[in-house]
This record gives sequence, structure tokens and C-alpha cells, in this order.
Amino acid sequence: MKTIKREVYLQRLIDREQNGLVKVITGIRRCGKSFLLNTLFYDYLKGKGVDDSHIIRISLDDEENEDLLLPKALSRHIKQLIVDDELYYILLDEIQLVDNFVGILNGLLKLSNVDIYVTGSNSKFLSTDIVTEFRGRGDEIRILPLSFSEFMSAYNGSTADGWKDYYTYGGLPLVLSQRSEESKMNYLKGQLKNVYLNDIIERHHIQNEEQINAVVEILASSVGSLTNPLKLANTFRSAAGLPISDNTVSRHISYLEDAFLVSKSKRYDVKGKKYLTTPSKFYFTDLGLRNAALGFRQQEENHILENILYLELIKRGFSVDVGIVEIRGRDENGKEYRKYSEVDFVANSGNNRYYIQSAFAMETGEKQEQEKRPLMNIKDFFKKIIVVKDDIKRKRDEDGIVTMSVYDFLLDPKSMDY
Repeated sequence: MKTIKREVYLQRLIDREQNGLVKVITGIRRCGKSFLLNTLFYDYLKGKGVDDSHIIRISLDDEENEDLLLPKALSRHIKQLIVDDELYYILLDEIQLVDNFVGILNGLLKLSNVDIYVTGSNSKFLSTDIVTEFRGRGDEIRILPLSFSEFMSAYNGSTADGWKDYYTYGGLPLVLSQRSEESKMNYLKGQLKNVYLNDIIERHHIQNEEQINAVVEILASSVGSLTNPLKLANTFRSAAGLPISDNTVSRHISYLEDAFLVSKSKRYDVKGKKYLTTPSKFYFTDLGLRNAALGFRQQEENHILENILYLELIKRGFSVDVGIVEIRGRDENGKEYRKYSEVDFVANSGNNRYYIQSAFAMETGEKQEQEKRPLMNIKDFFKKIIVVKDDIKRKRDEDGIVTMSVYDFLLDPKSMDY
């Protein structure tokens, strides 16, 4: 399999060099954290002339390093390797295996000539740990499974075939090494059940596994739909006969978010410039895991397209909300009306903002008008983009709205600057 460069994440590590903080690479298991640190970043350091003696690289899940899992042993070992005043890069893979790892890392930060990078995963090391335990001394770099462009850089086949495989089996790197459809499905089902969900169950001491499994399944089936815990709880009771409270649903969703399995996008009133607390949309970090939760039965490509666009925007460094736009007018009787329309994504990064519609197809003028209407009612001057599945030529209309194919959007890193 070809080497996948993960250039976006490598650059984020490079940008954080010597910033005085512990660089903490997070993300779901099997998404490529170790490869990013131990191969790509290591090769970068070697390429710029850093001597091997000043790169302390330890894989803590290697049985050869079992003796270093004791906190004092790891700290002592690292300090013994620092023999001069030159800068040392410390690369620690799977740091969560060490007891009191936060204390160890904060202690190493007191040394004036170290730059520290770690990876962490599983039930002992999730998103909120970075905030609560490092107390301002940790700098989180979250990585996702392969984006479509990263996937295609190692895919042996056409773009159309790659798209079908990607939206079915997702972007966990090891999926690319599975040769048959059956092996891919079995791998993903096994990972979801035996790794990701087990981590959550273990961390939060969940007794009723049926409930957490049901939450995952219904979130998977409602990707791209507005929902909230109360609505989900009612669905469980009516459709599945499963008694579960909205508080329990809310709690389980927070566990899934914290474990990077799902991500929430809030609604944002574009004109009123305020957030609406409920309902929200939930997207899966990996489409293969989403499909595995449903037994690969529900393959609604339009909703999956929306999920993929969301992940691409997150990868590009945007914060992403669901836009709500107020539309006013008069009906055929001249009576005033006011209603709200949705913009799929409001993507923000610094002073930059983009409004993006995910439109699987726009075969008719009526459908085109439907997708453009909310964008036309936004009165600022930020860029407006409609992404369609059709392999069309990129174009800008008289209203300044750009329409492009999903392939152009995902494969061209500068697609949003057209």
C-alpha cells in the first residue's frame, strides 16, 4: 500500500514546534496517530537534520518497553538520554499506558531543552482529559480517519469506484489493506464492537450495553437529520420498545462525542447571530463505522455525502454549524409570512466564513431554486457554495453562488477559494 502523507496534520505538528506545550495527538483508535508521530514527523525531523541521538522515540505498547510503564522508570530513562544542552524531541506513543502520565509530562516540561509530542487513545485518554488534566499545558492536535483525498492517494482504481468504497467502508487506514468486501465489513464490525464501544463501556462502567448500542444505531440512521435526546428517547420507546430516558440518551451521546465517534453540529441563526440549543445534527467520524453500526444496510448516499463534507470541513480547520436563515415574503393572497430555511454548513475559521449546501442532485430548476433560496437570503458577502454529487464543471452564477462537484470539492485543497 502506498504511503499516505497526512500533510495537513503533519503541518499542524510542525507549526507547534517548540511552543512550550505538550503536543497531544488524539483521535479514535486506528486512525493513524502512531504513523503520524513515529513515521511522518520522525522523517520530517531527520530530513531537517536532527540527529537520532536527539530524538527520543518510545512506543509504549511495545513489549520491549514494558519496564518503562512505571512512571519513575520512564522519567528516569528519558532524563538519562538527555546528555547535553541541545534540543531534544521526545516522541511518546500510547502515553496513556503509563500511570500518572500527566505528572510525568508536566515534569519533563520543566526541562528547558525538550519538545514533547505524545499520542493517546482508548478509555483512559479521551478528549476531555486534555482540558481537565493538562490544565493549559497540553496542545491537542486531533486527527480524523483518512479524508477522501488521502484515501484516493493510496487507492488503486477510478475516482468513481473510490468514492463508492469510501462512502461504504470509510477512512480507517487498515481498511485499504483488506481485499474483499466481506473482510472489510468484518473488520469494521469487529472494531466498532470490540474496540470503540468497549472503550466507552469500560470507561463509564455502563451496565446496560443494549442502550449504548441502540443510541449508536439510531444516530447512525439519522445522520444529517435534526434531532435531540428527547426525540431519540421517544423513538426508542415507540419503535424499539426500549425504555430509556432522555437524560440517559444525552449522557450516552456525550460519551460517544468524547470518544471521537460522533460529532455534534449546532444550529446557528445567521441573521440573529446566535446559537439555538436544540435540535442539533450528529455526524460520524468514520463512515465505515457508521455503516457497520447499521449492518451496512442503510446506504443513503445523500446523507452520507453531507457527513463526508462535514468531516472535510473539520479536517480543513473549520468550526462547523448548521445555518438557519429567516425568509420573509408574501403569499398568493398578499399575506406576510416568515419561515426558516436551512443552510447545511456555516464554516468558520478566524475571519473567514463559507456557506455550503450539500445537494446530492439538482436535476430540475425547482430543485436548484430550493438549494439557492437560503443562500440568496443571506445578505453578507461571504462565499456561498453548493456541492453536488454529479461530476459537473465548476461554475459561478450571476448571484455569486459557486456550484461544484463533490470530487472537485474534496480533491482540490483550494476548492473553496474558487
